[in-house]
Amino acid sequence: MEKRLPLEGVRVVDFGQQIAGPAVAMILADMGATVIHVDPPQGPQWDHPANAILNRNKKCIRLDLKSEDGLQQAFELIANADVVVESFRPGKMKALGVDFAALRAERPELVTLSVPGFASNDELRREWKATEAIVAATSGAFTDMGFNRVLMGLNPSFSPLPLGSSYATTMAASSVVMALLAREKTGRGDTIEVPIAAALMEGLSYNSVVIEGMPERYMTMREHEISHRRDNDIEMDLSYEDLQEYLDPFYRTYECADGRYFYAVCPSHRNHARRCLQALGIYEELLAEGLPEVNDLHLPIKEWDGETSIGVYPLPKKWADIISAKMKKVFLTKTSEEWGVIFGEGQIPGAPHRTTQEWVNSEHTNTSGLIVEVNDPEYGMMKQPGPIVWFEEIADYLLTPKARENVSYDEALAALKAVGNNDNLPAPSAQSADKAGWLKDLRILDLTNVIAGPHSTAFLGRFGAEVVKLDPVTPLYDPLIGTLFTFQTNIGKKSALVDITTGEGREAFERLVKSVDLVVINAPDRQMKPLGLDHDSLQAINPGVLFCRLDCLGGPKPGPKTNYIGYDDIIQANSGIMSRFGGPDTPEEHAHLGTLDVNCGFAAGLGMALALYHKHKTGETSRARTSLSAVTNLAQVKFAFDYEGRAAFDEASGRDALGNHALSHFYKASDGWLFMDAEEHELAKLAGVEGLAGVDEANDTAEFLRVAFAQDTAESWCEKLRAADIAAAQPLGIEHLRDSYTRTADGTVGIDRGSYAFSTYEDHPSGHRVTLIDHYSIRPEEAAIKALPSTEAYGNSTREVLASVGYSDEQVSDMIERRIAGTGWGKEFLPS
Repeated sequence: MEKRLPLEGVRVVDFGQQIAGPAVAMILADMGATVIHVDPPQGPQWDHPANAILNRNKKCIRLDLKSEDGLQQAFELIANADVVVESFRPGKMKALGVDFAALRAERPELVTLSVPGFASNDELRREWKATEAIVAATSGAFTDMGFNRVLMGLNPSFSPLPLGSSYATTMAASSVVMALLAREKTGRGDTIEVPIAAALMEGLSYNSVVIEGMPERYMTMREHEISHRRDNDIEMDLSYEDLQEYLDPFYRTYECADGRYFYAVCPSHRNHARRCLQALGIYEELLAEGLPEVNDLHLPIKEWDGETSIGVYPLPKKWADIISAKMKKVFLTKTSEEWGVIFGEGQIPGAPHRTTQEWVNSEHTNTSGLIVEVNDPEYGMMKQPGPIVWFEEIADYLLTPKARENVSYDEALAALKAVGNNDNLPAPSAQSADKAGWLKDLRILDLTNVIAGPHSTAFLGRFGAEVVKLDPVTPLYDPLIGTLFTFQTNIGKKSALVDITTGEGREAFERLVKSVDLVVINAPDRQMKPLGLDHDSLQAINPGVLFCRLDCLGGPKPGPKTNYIGYDDIIQANSGIMSRFGGPDTPEEHAHLGTLDVNCGFAAGLGMALALYHKHKTGETSRARTSLSAVTNLAQVKFAFDYEGRAAFDEASGRDALGNHALSHFYKASDGWLFMDAEEHELAKLAGVEGLAGVDEANDTAEFLRVAFAQDTAESWCEKLRAADIAAAQPLGIEHLRDSYTRTADGTVGIDRGSYAFSTYEDHPSGHRVTLIDHYSIRPEEAAIKALPSTEAYGNSTREVLASVGYSDEQVSDMIERRIAGTGWGKEFLPS
């Protein structure tokens, strides 16, 4: 029987422009929805080859919403749709005559999605022209961009990655699918807003976290150097070469025999670090030189039985220098590609630095379906990103997307009508004052670790899902990754510790599987059968249970690197992000911790929502999938494509880049920096701004603007530019945003507070005062978003969780005594 894509039967009208709106509709189209994309009469606002990607699997038309006929045609399309998507400034669609509130009053089953740059309730910024770079500059993404840039004295910095739109896309697509799922039960759709600024803040959540009184053991060499220089008024002027010596040996770039570079990423995990040293042939040598080994890294540091240990991040400078010197010599003996195979086959996280062009054309991405071919009407045979999420059972159906198709209005309307309508929906219920979350009855067993996997289930928690987090009795990671990161990734979860490698632990695991609707793990495919997480084994335990898996290099089909393990940084290196950010000869980690990880979590949340919807509609059980590699394609949608005759891969890159081009660039005003984001077609409008007359005739536009902007303050220029509808903003730092938009945690998620909202937890279970970004990006009008309780200590709910699946108090106590189960990883939640 032919498989059905999960969103077949869903009808979408996509008014989106730029990246985020069209990308949401692209994902819906990839998963089977019938999508009509609507451009204005003059064509897309953004003239870029990426439109071929963003509008694949869609039928495209042009409508003039400012004309009566065009507006009536838009209404007719919407009358035959389930979902309407737009991505303009707040109020723009209503001003054009398309009022979502009125549409939903007439058809309560409609789902509407708005993806503005800034929130509609952000009184200061809602009217700003919110380009990708303006949102990033205003949200702290270009200010103090990581420890490297601070030490090099580079502030502001620039990155061309459309991260805000990337995060907003996965979150918004997830919200649409969850609203459709809820509609199946209530007959009601929803009105949803996902501001790109809020999505960017959630995506870069590790930029925002503050843990007051954090133990010094978690400070890196770079942080110590920053503190030292600030305390002693020493200039931040490290060179790229000198900076390398402040990096942990298990978390840095090495030059190889071919003159190219390799990124080793194996800190915080004892086995990975040991395998790395063994593969390099220096492990025994280091032991002979006295490399210490601490048995329990989760003890307070004063109780350690040695000064440090492999598997600790960060290492103290003494041992970091010794290990780095040896590693540098060995890496020079083989090519970067050879080391890639040695690390990959040896289950050691690491990867060669490559460009995006190499990534798009690599054997692995093309074999695995991470890159697919689409015969576009404008660009011909085009390599494009594959699906962002997929089901194992229907992967083949997602590898041959159709090219965008320009059609007439009549053809577009006929396509929607051909799908039929949703007569099987229940009659819309009265809107309840007691609003429920979209996933209020969902129970999840979470077997994940590090960042991406735990983020995926924490993401679903805000919609009402109950999450049981199951971890081993003995930790695999040191407290930095194993505990510190969990303040965000495990928020709202019940934590239980069980050794599932034992017979009794396995029995407890199977009881838990029987009690849930969905099981989630991040691991390569080769681990599924040994863990009993393959399809047949899971279904034998709990027929109908859904499953989601995240990994590093996986795609819809097997490829040469499918079973290689890795982290965010490895894909950054291998897919070209680091070569773009730092420059090809001096590759540099993109500044933000979890750049891809967090979005992989959001993408997995989307996959799980699709699996739930698909099961509701068809009764079929799915295994949802995504990977860091799939998500990097979304983060690089402006660059991750190729075709014959493609222009050079020469986008802004390197530490010296301060913008895309002369009109989209940082400039220094008389009192500080501003970012202007204009295009060539706006030159005449720019020339009309007071102080910029003649810019449209200047021989050197950049020099003209440099001199002109120095004549007035940044705030004054921003006001003048915005008055002319030219995008401009002053770059803000995270500290400024926290100082302005933080409140004591109050049981809400800050949706009512504009584009920025942070909460401080005075009584955090860690014993520290902790500030986190709110879970506030997805803003439905009808469904509730929960403020989740703080992350609890590992094992805090072991007794409760085991009791919920039939164990008596005596049985649980006995399991804990024999370390089949556990109630903690150490004496302290966050070891001192």
